[in-house]
Amino acid sequence: MNGSQHRAIIDVHLLLVRDMNVLLTRRRGSYGDGMWHLPSGKVEKGESVETAVIREAREEVGIMVKTADLRCVHAIHVQHPGEEPRVGFFFEATQWHGEPVNREPTKCSAVEWFPLDGLPEATISYPAAGIAAYQAGVPFSVLGWGHDEPHPTSPSIMTDTPNR
Repeated sequence: MNGSQHRAIIDVHLLLVRDMNVLLTRRRGSYGDGMWHLPSGKVEKGESVETAVIREAREEVGIMVKTADLRCVHAIHVQHPGEEPRVGFFFEATQWHGEPVNREPTKCSAVEWFPLDGLPEATISYPAAGIAAYQAGVPFSVLGWGHDEPHPTSPSIMTDTPNR
């Protein structure tokens, strides 16, 4: 081992999908101020990605999601110039308990539903890439690493239109 191991931040993103709409939160603060993003966050030490996305759902939008109601729909390896690399896992949930509300008003200025095929222009590219891959059935892609646009590295796994 040469001591140059690659390390990456692990992120989780939650696609709450209802009637072909997805829930987005509008960011407030230094990262993406005024732009739309999925409920998301970093995996904490000792936490699985499933536990992290369930925690973020509760903390950010006040809902309870069961592990059995999560489906991992995309993973993406992201590297933007000047930033640490990230690996993001996107989970779909079509069932949950509670109605989404803004539980983090210092980090989020709004919570709204948008059509999956009609995201606002001011959607941050990282979650937008995950949402697009989810719709296309692409299980893995890269963003950055010499690619200005998301670059699928796996073929679509969809055989027909998903039932959402």
